[in-house]
Amino acid sequence: MKCRHCQSELTLPFLDLGAAPPSNAYLSEAQLHAPESWYPLRLLACENCWLVQTEDYVRADALFSADYAYFSSTSSSWLAHAARYAEDIGKRLVLDAQSLVIEIAANDGYLLKNFVAAGIPCLGIEPTDGTATAAEKLGIPMLREFFGTALARKLAAAGRQADLVVGNNVYAHVPDINDFTAGLKAILKPGGTITLEFPHLMRLIEQTQFDTVYHEHFSYLSLYTVCRIFEQAGLRVWDVEELPTHGGSLRIYGCHVDDARPTLPVVAVLVEEEKRRGLRERGTYLEFQSRAERVKDKLLAYLIEQKRAGKSVAAYGAAAKGNTLINFAGIRGDLVSYVCDAAPSKQGKFLPGSRIPVLPPAALRERRPDVVLILPWNIAPELIAQQSFVKEWGGKFVVAVPELREIE
Repeated sequence: MKCRHCQSELTLPFLDLGAAPPSNAYLSEAQLHAPESWYPLRLLACENCWLVQTEDYVRADALFSADYAYFSSTSSSWLAHAARYAEDIGKRLVLDAQSLVIEIAANDGYLLKNFVAAGIPCLGIEPTDGTATAAEKLGIPMLREFFGTALARKLAAAGRQADLVVGNNVYAHVPDINDFTAGLKAILKPGGTITLEFPHLMRLIEQTQFDTVYHEHFSYLSLYTVCRIFEQAGLRVWDVEELPTHGGSLRIYGCHVDDARPTLPVVAVLVEEEKRRGLRERGTYLEFQSRAERVKDKLLAYLIEQKRAGKSVAAYGAAAKGNTLINFAGIRGDLVSYVCDAAPSKQGKFLPGSRIPVLPPAALRERRPDVVLILPWNIAPELIAQQSFVKEWGGKFVVAVPELREIE
């Protein structure tokens, strides 16, 4: 296999999670009687540009189908994050009624609704029908297409270049990252700004966040690599922020390479920190597998111990990362009876692979489990606060990543 960015041969293994179904391919009851498609889930690192990527991947239209179950607005903390960003970027770029904001992977309108409320014209690009329909109900114009160079050129030719192009948690999801980045350049006005948010590879490695690996994530990104990809496309990263979202993300600010704005010192500082932490060394990638297996082994041992003690275990948050963890560990309904989730699109369905049922949050109060395993550990404080009543009967909350921890 060759690197998706620089075409170098890939020989450096990073992580092998065996095989798994697509992490958001939740099953209906009828589908329980049919076979599932499982695909290899392995990562390799490029020793030239240091892009980390999945070895095998499914076509994007098979992963992001019309019934795609992830709705961004389910998380209150994510909604607050989006609202803060919209207010801050609007002031920083002096956006007004003459501006245009384009969001790629606009999902259910969780972000663009803030620009609509501020009277700033916007356009959402979103290939999944269910989420796009939800966004349209908020008054957001939507295009139901996958983004790339062809669509970007079409929009640019129609006079729809953007003052601000936003992509939150989409850059890692595109199979052709070079084409996507060339599209960013084509759709960006002279003097315009791109902001992209994506999980930071440095934090993934530091905190053993192997459960953030799934088929929908084609790339795992460092700032160093993103700067290289941008440069090849005629773009430049001129600012960067470290964010706590998704266990540690970056928000990069991009512009045309000849933009008058200088590149801020923080960019070079963070690139150097990545180097110091070993992101351009073979050994960093070769040792990661054993660290992931230790996390998995500790969780399995804990769940078996609860079963032997006659304790009941439920999970909370039918998140993609939870499916990666559960399927890698081989966890089934005998160890975790059910998972609760606030998203109506997931309730009444079953987790891919493990086929553990997804129930509404009210099931926790009805069934009173002894242990609740929080699968989306990145928003554990928010979820524990919402379900704090579990402690009324002595129930405990547990997270497995970055290490197994009981939260009483």
